[in-house]
Amino acid sequence: MAVPTFVDRVTLNIAAGSGGNGVASVHREKFKPLGGPDGGNGGPGGSVILRVDSDVTTLVDFHHSPHRKAENGGHGAGSNRNGAHGHDLVLAVPDGTVVNDENGTVLADLVGPGTEMVIAEGGHGGLGNAALASSKRKAPGFALLGEPGDELTVTLELKVVADIGLVGFPSAGKSSLIAALSRARPKIADYPFTTLVPNLGVVTAGDTTFTVADVPGLIEGASEGRGLGHAFLRHVERCAALVHVIDTVTMEPGRDPLSDLDVIERELASYGGLEDRPRLVVLNKVDVPDGRDLADIVKEDFDARGLEVMQVSATSHEGLRELSFKMAEVVARARAEKPVVEATRIVIRPRGSQSGPEFTVRQTGEGWRVRGLKPERWVRQTDFTNDEAVGFLADRLNRLGVEDKLLALGAEEGDTVLIGEAENAVVFDFRPMVSTGAELLGRRGDDARLETERPAAVRRREIDAAMPNRAENETRADVARRIGVIDPDDTVVQRNDPDWGWTEDDPGLDASEDVEE
Repeated sequence: MAVPTFVDRVTLNIAAGSGGNGVASVHREKFKPLGGPDGGNGGPGGSVILRVDSDVTTLVDFHHSPHRKAENGGHGAGSNRNGAHGHDLVLAVPDGTVVNDENGTVLADLVGPGTEMVIAEGGHGGLGNAALASSKRKAPGFALLGEPGDELTVTLELKVVADIGLVGFPSAGKSSLIAALSRARPKIADYPFTTLVPNLGVVTAGDTTFTVADVPGLIEGASEGRGLGHAFLRHVERCAALVHVIDTVTMEPGRDPLSDLDVIERELASYGGLEDRPRLVVLNKVDVPDGRDLADIVKEDFDARGLEVMQVSATSHEGLRELSFKMAEVVARARAEKPVVEATRIVIRPRGSQSGPEFTVRQTGEGWRVRGLKPERWVRQTDFTNDEAVGFLADRLNRLGVEDKLLALGAEEGDTVLIGEAENAVVFDFRPMVSTGAELLGRRGDDARLETERPAAVRRREIDAAMPNRAENETRADVARRIGVIDPDDTVVQRNDPDWGWTEDDPGLDASEDVEE
């Protein structure tokens, strides 16, 4: 089986890297068993980027390896260590590559070296419990999962970027002509369809340098799939001018220069979009006596049609200098008439400023379906094996107004609620939050061990409250004994006394000395 060296259309399966998971961790050291959350965030996944490279002329690499994936982000770790960022995957594509989605919609037209686009964005990394902690939620026992990266299938089509396109029947001498005009060395033989791939050549005429594309031969019905040309008509779309290369010594019955021109023009018209391109007619192979005679006969007919005709020979190089300068003139005129394209102004619109609701709710046969950027993203980040994480998700959805919207639309307890697309939606049973007695419940993510007040702080407040009513000679220690904070028989309450709960940073009370306010 022959290995292709030129591929101008390929289907590519792309997957961006997934974000790393956050981690739930608690800082621990001697005398500090609960030093607070210190779980790091997960790193973002790598994106897939298409970038035009002038050294790449074919899509053959993607033909052999149609599945490409970027690197995943690293997971977070304790001690506030964030996960590593996944490396982006940069795919080099030829100049003139058109990117289409599965439905045929054009996503990008990549023209110009260095042009790039992010075709698949990497997933965001999940937050660790250190980032989720707040004054109200001091010790989250959960972390968020990383988001999966984008996955899609695209079709890459190469449309050769050239100034002049050579079109004509097979064996008309297009390859010989481009070889004589430039340093291109295409395959040349005396049989039809020798050229199987477009060839590019660079031509310099005076101060003008331009590119010439040799498109594989066209025959009648090429726009409908006959021959090889139907697959390569796209390569003349970007040409500033078309040059009809006509064989003046063809031996095929029923063919002559005028009918050849009419056939090719009909195929170009059937393909569409090429009516406004300037045309030149090149009568090739005039080095043969019969070819020169025929060229002299039909020249007047071409002139009557308003077409500019040139007689050349790719073999003897007759007329090639005049042809190159004529093509340079057409190219220079086309470039001068081309409108100046202003640089695209980049406008950054934060997602939060977009108009419209943040989510939608509608009733379907399967249940209540919730769609929206935030709800779907939050669901992807939730670890459903952790009850606290599920509760955190419920709190976020409630603050967003999802529950109120469901109640307003008539949802009842026990109804099915689906969040996300139909293929991978997450299904819940609707359970509205109970408002009665809710003030007695702790907030999700709170740790009672960190919320309990220290005994020393409680005692200080009791003593402070009793100090204004003390007797004239009564000390602070006397007040503490009187209100029962310390034992009346004790002279000094030692630090770290387990009976009275004094802590390391709480000084003892000496009853023998005055402790003024």
